[in-house]
Amino acid sequence: MAEPDLDDIERRMDGAITALAKEFMGLRTGRASTQLLESIMVDAYGASMPINQVATISVPEPRMLSVQVWDKGNAKATEKAIRESDLGLNPQVDGQLLRIPLPDLSEERRKELSKIAAKYAESARIAVRNVRRDGMDALKKMEKDGDISQDDRHLYEEEIQSLTDAHVGKIDEALSSKEAEIMQV
Repeated sequence: MAEPDLDDIERRMDGAITALAKEFMGLRTGRASTQLLESIMVDAYGASMPINQVATISVPEPRMLSVQVWDKGNAKATEKAIRESDLGLNPQVDGQLLRIPLPDLSEERRKELSKIAAKYAESARIAVRNVRRDGMDALKKMEKDGDISQDDRHLYEEEIQSLTDAHVGKIDEALSSKEAEIMQV
């Protein structure tokens, strides 16, 4: 008798939560974080490269980022990439070192960031529900093919549903935590 791959279903649901955590790292809060700049692409050496391949990003102070560009020729391109990103940052250039003070967020911008965080969370919930649907469809097919009984299908459906509920709960928890972090003054 065949069994559905519940480990695969759980792994795919965990993947949705991991993706959500990465998206949340890119949302700017009042505190400096190196992940804030990781999505920025710099035009260097005739190609578009992630900023962490042309410079070292560090957090010397809670409200300051510093970017140490390895090649002096890329300092201007790195500064331009940071200015043109939609993060609203204004780097100060000192040779190969870029200092980026993080300005305080306005109340309006905080609310906007909370809405963006909610959209990311909803996308993650949808991904988890899609994994659940795939698992349920696989169970129905297995029952139709005679691989599992109707009672077994119901038991596995309950397990998949409890996995789904647990993962949606984790997403809601991550969202409320991120919203609290964004609204903190």
